[in-house]
Amino acid sequence: MGWQSRTRTLQVFDTELSADTVEWCPIPQWAHVLACGTYQLQKGDDNTEENSTAPSRIGRLYLFDCHPQSFISPLTETQRIDTPAILDLKWCHVPVSECPVLGMATASGEIQLYRLMDAQQGSSALECELSAELGPDRLALSLDWSTGRGESSNVRVVSSDSCGDLTLLALGGAGGDDCKLKGWDLRMGSSSPIFTSKRHTMGVCSIHSNPHKEHILATGSYDEKVLLWDERNMKQPLSETAVGGGVWRLKWHPNHEHLLLAACMHNDFHILHSQKAMEQQDASCSVLASYILHNSLAYGADWSRLPLSSSSLPTPQTSTASRESEGYLQIQYESPSGSFDTSLEDESGHYIPEQCSSVQEPSSSLTGDTQGLSCLMASCSFYDHMMHVWRWDWSPENKQAAIQPEPS
Repeated sequence: MGWQSRTRTLQVFDTELSADTVEWCPIPQWAHVLACGTYQLQKGDDNTEENSTAPSRIGRLYLFDCHPQSFISPLTETQRIDTPAILDLKWCHVPVSECPVLGMATASGEIQLYRLMDAQQGSSALECELSAELGPDRLALSLDWSTGRGESSNVRVVSSDSCGDLTLLALGGAGGDDCKLKGWDLRMGSSSPIFTSKRHTMGVCSIHSNPHKEHILATGSYDEKVLLWDERNMKQPLSETAVGGGVWRLKWHPNHEHLLLAACMHNDFHILHSQKAMEQQDASCSVLASYILHNSLAYGADWSRLPLSSSSLPTPQTSTASRESEGYLQIQYESPSGSFDTSLEDESGHYIPEQCSSVQEPSSSLTGDTQGLSCLMASCSFYDHMMHVWRWDWSPENKQAAIQPEPS
């Protein structure tokens, strides 16, 4: 049976500053909450060598509520906070003192933790709970929580910085751009790693452990490849997939163990299927879908845990779009290499999918559900300071045809 894969844009938001990270809250009660972080380099006014001012890095943290079943704009901004430039955001996977907590890595060399508090009129707001300095003259580059598999005890945060150090923070090393992937066993101390791999040929940008399959992790690099590993045997990766563009961020699907989302800087966003790659060494991942409507560096991407139904398809909206007299909804993209318009509706107001392609049935891990799969996504790009909310539908061809808009 053939399957169809398609993406559709729901909303585009101008973040004003360069956008580099987006994160949906993983806790079910707050799954509608989306955070976006920005990073902007400001240079001094005087470019002479003697009187030049050191560049400053500023940022802004956005908070949104998302209601994808709404037939107006699904995304509503609820808060914005000016901060130092943000390089990474991660929600703790479990509540801390009954509240969601968002971790932020900043260009000021701090890890900041924000608590999500209930505000008036049913919305929520972030309050800065605490911050920890990693050291002088360094940038906090990334962070992650120890709660990826739902563990709620002994909550810890690990962070990397621009001096090549790893910092482990507990609530209530070495590393860097040396093309190496290293691992530590904290029970054995931090004096030396338990493994070092030089399988990537350029700097390693992203690493994410599979939350469903113990010992499986994915890494991405400037060398434009995604590698899958079994941490019990780090001499050779399970698979190697060339995705192009440099792999800045990787995210496993929160429910389906073989789906992997990749933000590939110069080569857009891709959804990979990894079952064959896990089962057959040296087999590459297959690409199920690509989202190509960003016009700058693809940096931030995340899966939402909000449920979607194929029968409810909201009308796409955008804060930068203009509706023409004929009824089209268009987004104009401009870049040094040219510009193009994307029409999201036909003359009757029916949705036109940006991409619809047929793919072969990759495995039995998802196709046992003949209803298919619908996912809500968020992604952001850097120099055009845009955040997109979009959905991906993957379904049998006969089912996909049934939900196409009726001709007028």
